[in-house]
Amino acid sequence: MASQTEGVLRLLAAEKLAAEKVSEARRRKARRLKQAKDEAEAEVNAYKVGEKENYVSVSYTRICRFQSEREREYLDYETRNAGSQDDVALRIEEDTKKKV
Repeated sequence: MASQTEGVLRLLAAEKLAAEKVSEARRRKARRLKQAKDEAEAEVNAYKVGEKENYVSVSYTRICRFQSEREREYLDYETRNAGSQDDVALRIEEDTKKKV
């Protein structure tokens, strides 16, 4: 009987040791998952910040390009439609001759 009790005690001790190892492995896995989640979250946040900066940069570039295009159009319009008094007088004379 003593050998059976001894065998049962060994089995119980081995089972307890196995349960502790499994429990420790689960804790390590949970820690690794939490660390991976935190790292991924930090990476997503960094990407969002980078995208926001990129969006602001692209928007600013588009605005600047639009403003320069508008300025160029205005200057073209101004040079075509405005000029010295002589230019205006010549244009009036040409228009008058065409109409006559």
